[in-house]
This record gives sequence, C-alpha cells and structure tokens, in this order.
Amino acid sequence: MKCSVLASGSKGNCTYIETDNHKILVDIGTTSLYIENKLKEININPKEIDTVFITHDHVDHINGLKTFIKKYGCNVYMTGKLYQKLNSLIDDYIDINGEILLDTLKVKTIKPSHDATDSVGYIFEENNSSIVYVTDTGYIHQKWHNTLMNKNLYIFESNHDVSMLMNGKYPHYLKQRVLGDKGHLSNKDSSRYLSKFIGKDTKYVILAHLSEENNTESLALDEFNKINDNNITVYVAKQNERTELINV
Repeated sequence: MKCSVLASGSKGNCTYIETDNHKILVDIGTTSLYIENKLKEININPKEIDTVFITHDHVDHINGLKTFIKKYGCNVYMTGKLYQKLNSLIDDYIDINGEILLDTLKVKTIKPSHDATDSVGYIFEENNSSIVYVTDTGYIHQKWHNTLMNKNLYIFESNHDVSMLMNGKYPHYLKQRVLGDKGHLSNKDSSRYLSKFIGKDTKYVILAHLSEENNTESLALDEFNKINDNNITVYVAKQNERTELINV
C-alpha cells in the first residue's frame, strides 16, 4: 500500500491510500480543487479515485464531499447512521460497520469517542501491510487496544498541547470540549496510546489533526520522541501541505 496525508487540521482533512486494486480517499474535508491539485502532485489523476471512506460528519471531514463525488463518482463508505445525516450530499452509499473485504483489502472499523454522528476510525490491511487512521477522539476505549496493536503505519491524532490550550484564547466551554472524553487527543495522550500500540512491525507514524491555535509541530514531535525508541520514522501532517507518498 501507499499513503499520503493530503491535508490535516481543523480546516480540512483528507488522506490518499493506494492498494493493489483501489485508489482511496479517507474523508474529503477540503475543497475538491485542493484535493485535485494535491493528487496531481503525486501523479494521481482524480478520475482514478474509486473509493471514499468517511469518518464522521464534521465539516472539516466532509466539506468537499458533495462536489468531488458529483464530479468524479466514487463508491462512498460510511455507517448507516452517518448517511442519514449526510444524504443531502450524496445519492448513495455502502454501509460499513465492523469489517469488510474489498477485493484483497480488509477494512476494519473502530469506534472513537467524539461529539459527532457515529464516528469511526479505520484499519486497512492488505498483503501483510497495515494502516491505522484514528483522529478526532477524546480517548480510545480499551476494547480496541488489541485491534490497534503492531500496525505498519499509524495516522494518529496529536491535537493539542494542554498548556497552550489552557492559556490560549479559546472560551472556557471550548477548552472543556477539546479536553473532554468526546473531544481530541493531546500530545501526551497521543504518545501514551502510541507507546502501547506500536510494535516491531511499526515503521511509520504520522501525527495528525494538529491544532493551529493550541499546538506546534515541535511540541508534538518532542512528545512523541519521548517514547520513540524503535527508530520509527515520524511525520507531522499539515493543513495545507501533503506528506510524501509513503510505501507501507
């Protein structure tokens, strides 16, 4: 598999994944034009995208969905509850809940904890390669821990530095939302979970969904590097820049 995070942050999220038989987007939270341009940078024609997986209904994950699907047409996977919320954007969907097999690609869902409609995270597995996509969650329930262990690549939320958040300009209610069980993972929480999940087969970590107001790239990296004793290659996904195309 191959993977590039095209955009990540509170203003829009989209990730490209390529498998043996499919070219996939996870979320379409930026403009369709932005995604088209970023795909072309990695020599992918947007017309080649055949599959889209949606995590939840917040605008930074679905902003460009209607336009992109109307223009290119793709199979869109989401939960039934989520489609009930988004059926004005797309005409049809394929229900995903639990686990599906898409040709040689196995896709599993996990349930994060977020204040959105029926949020999911994804695990993609094919030919002994694996990618985890988990953002937008206040915590990760212990029942998912074994499922998330020892994957090759983690695209994983590292949203905020707690001190920056508490001393920042967000109103009190918003600070409490971010810190709450249905909010976002801090740098410390992200690293704590990753220290449990990463294993001998883990090669890459992409720290994702960083807050522009309440985090910095260096703070997120410093926190992760405290537990990075396996020489794992780590990237920080950005709002308006894609990561390199990673061979998983």
